[in-house]
Amino acid sequence: MIKRKENSRLRSKTRIRKTISGTPEKPRLIVYRSLNNVYAQIIDDTTGSTLVSASSLSKEISEELKNSKGKISRSKIVGNILAKKALEKNISTVVFDRNGYRYHGRIQAIADGAREGGLKF
Repeated sequence: MIKRKENSRLRSKTRIRKTISGTPEKPRLIVYRSLNNVYAQIIDDTTGSTLVSASSLSKEISEELKNSKGKISRSKIVGNILAKKALEKNISTVVFDRNGYRYHGRIQAIADGAREGGLKF
């Protein structure tokens, strides 16, 4: 069952990546979720470089995460921190890549947190 779910997500991911690409003006915000943590990066696909990254394992947000309850609230904090870091590097608009995951729960929380932090997509 797990293998079939992962294969389904990867098929969806390849379909999404055919149409979404990050440019220097509008980089790609990609999210990944593991069982307990979430990771988010802003990537410029033309150079293949990561511009900004944040995760629920980051030491700079460990104090904020201690006060939060549940994975969804942690994901919202990660999105918010990512947006703050992006705005420091003059990145205001991004393209959201959900990486084959359904847009609900933790993935939606990262997007909402990034929007609250000031990113536009």
